[in-house]
Amino acid sequence: MSIPSHISFLTAWDASTSVVGIQEVSGGSSRKMNDSDVSKQIQQMVRFIRQEAEEKANEISVSAEEEFNIEKLQLVEAEKKKIRQEYERKDRQVEIRKKIEYSMQLNASRIKVLQAQDDVISSMKEAASKELLNVSHHHDDHVYRNLLKDLIVQCLLRLKEPSVLLRCRKDDLHLVEHVLDSAAQEYADKANVDPPEIIVDNLVYLPPGPSHHNPHDIYCSGGVVLASRDGKIVCENTLDARLDVVFRKKLPEIRKQLFGQAVA
Repeated sequence: MSIPSHISFLTAWDASTSVVGIQEVSGGSSRKMNDSDVSKQIQQMVRFIRQEAEEKANEISVSAEEEFNIEKLQLVEAEKKKIRQEYERKDRQVEIRKKIEYSMQLNASRIKVLQAQDDVISSMKEAASKELLNVSHHHDDHVYRNLLKDLIVQCLLRLKEPSVLLRCRKDDLHLVEHVLDSAAQEYADKANVDPPEIIVDNLVYLPPGPSHHNPHDIYCSGGVVLASRDGKIVCENTLDARLDVVFRKKLPEIRKQLFGQAVA
């Protein structure tokens, strides 16, 4: 079979990269190339293959470096995000603790202020209680007798009973007996009824006034307690009870005058 004249070179290359033959064809005649030409041709092919291999390797290296940098950046950003989130969480915890501590300190301060205010008010009430004793101690003074009469009339008007029981301090018994009839008549005139029956309890008395020897004992500064005969309705009109009523009513005004604030 004849070889076409337009083919310049025919090269065969086996798996072990050895040259089987290189022929130059021209006008139907052929001759073997010298060793130098073959060597140059092989070197060019080797350089070309090596260059391609190096370029490919470089591409792989660059691509790997880029992927590594991207992955590293992602990991770094992920860790930064975790650190930021952890910092924000701890910062929120610190702020919450600060608010809690501030609230606790504020509440403690308010409690101390309220306690101090209560102490002042308690001292005022204690001083007022001592003043009540000055009223009841002056038995010769007609002021306390008239006060006992007014207290009895008030209880009668509240009870509106035809027969009542009266209890007083033992020290005040003779004063009560002195004003009993006039008190009953005054009530009858005001209520437009017959004078009621007033039975004085001579067995059980109200506690005496406070004692310096036993300051914590139950005491009564004066006044009376009246009740219906069955004991279901009681009117406590002692000086101490009256002081408690007035003090409760006036407490908002007292606080405002003392501390500049109104209390509901």
